[in-house]
Amino acid sequence: MKNTSTKTSVLDLLFCAATRNPSKTYCKSAHHKFTYNQFVAACIKLSNEISNKNINNARIGIFLPNSILFLISYFAILISGNRPALLNYLLPDRALGKMIDNLEPSLLISDKELLKSQSIIVKIEDYLELEESTMDESDFKCKGTEVGAILFSGGTTGIPKQINHSHKCIISMVERMEWGWPTTPNEKWLVVAPFTHIYGFLTGVTNPLLKSGTVFIPDAFDPKLIVENLISEEITVFGGGPPAIYQALLSVEKFEKSQIPHLRVCPGGGAPFPVAVHKMWKEKTGIPIYEGYGMTEIAPISVNTVENGTKLGSTGKAVPDTVIEIVDIETGSRVLNSGQIGEIRVKGPHMMTEYERNRRETKTTIRDGFIYTGDIGLLDSKGFLTITDRKKDVIFVKGFNVFPREIEELLMSQTNISSVCVVGKKDDRNGETPVAFITLKENVDVSIIKKYCEDTMLHYKVPSEFIVLKTLPLTPAKKVDRAALKNRLI
Repeated sequence: MKNTSTKTSVLDLLFCAATRNPSKTYCKSAHHKFTYNQFVAACIKLSNEISNKNINNARIGIFLPNSILFLISYFAILISGNRPALLNYLLPDRALGKMIDNLEPSLLISDKELLKSQSIIVKIEDYLELEESTMDESDFKCKGTEVGAILFSGGTTGIPKQINHSHKCIISMVERMEWGWPTTPNEKWLVVAPFTHIYGFLTGVTNPLLKSGTVFIPDAFDPKLIVENLISEEITVFGGGPPAIYQALLSVEKFEKSQIPHLRVCPGGGAPFPVAVHKMWKEKTGIPIYEGYGMTEIAPISVNTVENGTKLGSTGKAVPDTVIEIVDIETGSRVLNSGQIGEIRVKGPHMMTEYERNRRETKTTIRDGFIYTGDIGLLDSKGFLTITDRKKDVIFVKGFNVFPREIEELLMSQTNISSVCVVGKKDDRNGETPVAFITLKENVDVSIIKKYCEDTMLHYKVPSEFIVLKTLPLTPAKKVDRAALKNRLI
């Protein structure tokens, strides 16, 4: 693993990159770009404004879309000696209000007026004409134990759980991301995952700094526009994330005919990848998707790599100094043998320590030093981890466990199907029954698809319904929104 131990904080990453390449472009959008020195100057300007509020070591919320302003705000908060809390910009007002009430930030930074807290309204125009920074990075040192980012994970109460990741923990994440998807100097990154999501945070905010890379931030997720950006910006690292992102790009007509000669690294994660998506992407680009696995509480956990081997359909092997075990679903206390399916539990130096002010959820998630992921999977004899499903997504049919991914993989092998999501529907007779939501490349009689399932899988696994949609709904993290699909069945 690449050793970055000389860096003890996220600010070290920024200042080292700026010192090495002050005049190089760090971040770029369709309308603006900042060199490393210009960016640091912008961060210092905003940090001074924050400091004028007379707050220190306080929680400061960032409510911005992926943008240059988001990056400026994040690092400015750290420079000012405070703790950045990353709030998802797609949250509706009511959900945001609950989140802010729970977080109790001392300040909010946004591009619009927000209630319930004092705020700073930021505009990109305020940072375009600045003298380049002559910073002394020794003035902005952070301790490794200090909070480097506050992220949020889903909660059973409906209010996301707060995770305070220390600088030391984030640096450990950065190291393992680099181990899994090695980069070279002068990489050009394009990331579509929200910077508020752990994957988007690592691939869009922290890891590009390791080799003084350039981050291109698209205005929005428009598959056609993203394909054009990959070409025009000569992108080398595409932080695609979940399979839905790759599937969307594969559906772009121009993508079929385009040459993307500079593309080199395609990380994948956030949801299990159908083998068919891997094959289609490799056929059209010549570049494999190196799938990995992680969660807000600890990321990455496992990665397919050139050096340590790859296995289609798996999320690879454990990253350095990380333990992955499969335990029985019922009690979570019995470690299973290779090839047996159970709940995945993990531990490593980059794991969270707790959910802030949430002892109950912490005790449920962290047991015996392991994070219980809530994911179902298996380890093979060589250490490759395969995720079958989320524990909460398992469908119980007539007393049998039915894993949606098994059905989804089978359906994705059909050439007329472009995407699929299988969810459980309550059934008075069977307990639950699988229902398949699908999108089609071209019209096809659904009875043919059902007949194929009946001929190739156990009868209780065959979906009782096949519902055709134009597109599958996505969550803010660009994963298929299973909850929204389940609600359609009520």
